Amino acid sequence: MPFYAAMIQMCSSDDPAENTTALRGYLREAAAQGATVAITPEVSNCVSTSAAHQRRVLRHEHDDPTLAALREEAHTLGLWVLIGSLALKTDDPDGRFANRSILIDPDGQVQARYDKIHMFDVQVSETETYRESAGFRPGAQAVLAPTPFATLGLSICYDLRFPHLYRALAKAGAEVLTVPAAFSPVTGAAHWETLLRARAIETGCFVLAPAQTGRHAIREGRARSTHGHAMAIAPWGEVLLDMGRAPGVGLVEIDLAHVLDARARVSALDHDRAFTVPDPAP
Repeated sequence: MPFYAAMIQMCSSDDPAENTTALRGYLREAAAQGATVAITPEVSNCVSTSAAHQRRVLRHEHDDPTLAALREEAHTLGLWVLIGSLALKTDDPDGRFANRSILIDPDGQVQARYDKIHMFDVQVSETETYRESAGFRPGAQAVLAPTPFATLGLSICYDLRFPHLYRALAKAGAEVLTVPAAFSPVTGAAHWETLLRARAIETGCFVLAPAQTGRHAIREGRARSTHGHAMAIAPWGEVLLDMGRAPGVGLVEIDLAHVLDARARVSALDHDRAFTVPDPAP
């Protein structure tokens, strides 16, 4: 049977309590619209560019108030919730945080966790540089999450540029790929839609990509803006939903018959062949 997925687009601040209140409202709106699952963006709990601020306000998973609140909402609403990611403290000796996607079932129980594998360490321009690995430790495990409505392949933001991850998830059984993000305005305008559509076409999966959007209210640290344009892409590559720049909830119908159809028409997942790699050019 088809199901409805709610894409949440938000403009998180660096105040987790403020963001949690907003997330509760979005989940209630998603449930009222008939969603089976609601998906939030990357770092839903705190968009921050200050490590000192993060050390003060972030928590470990076991005592994170945003996670506790969203588990409560999921249970109250009878809703599956994929928290696109939370910024969380870890016990790593170097003090780095985790960027963790968490799937919650309608009983409020955590069913899956995924730590972002690929860190956004780039220099977009002379004035826009990111070193995610300075504050966050990378994960090392791809995650498949079976649910009653679909098998999800979890990823986060910069993972989008590494197609082998998505191919591996699809070959392992993923029907829906999730790409919660906080894409930069520059790279978002150039690459966001193209990469999302490519991942859908390559795998024959639905791609659901909720997003952070706009200029974020950051009280400590440098300013931060994100691209927005939360999207849902069909397995044949069609854009089913583009939420533009405004925060809110967008509902999209997902019919897994389209996964079977796309893969029957172009069965590329069955056509892998071994090959040799040339030596690096001198």
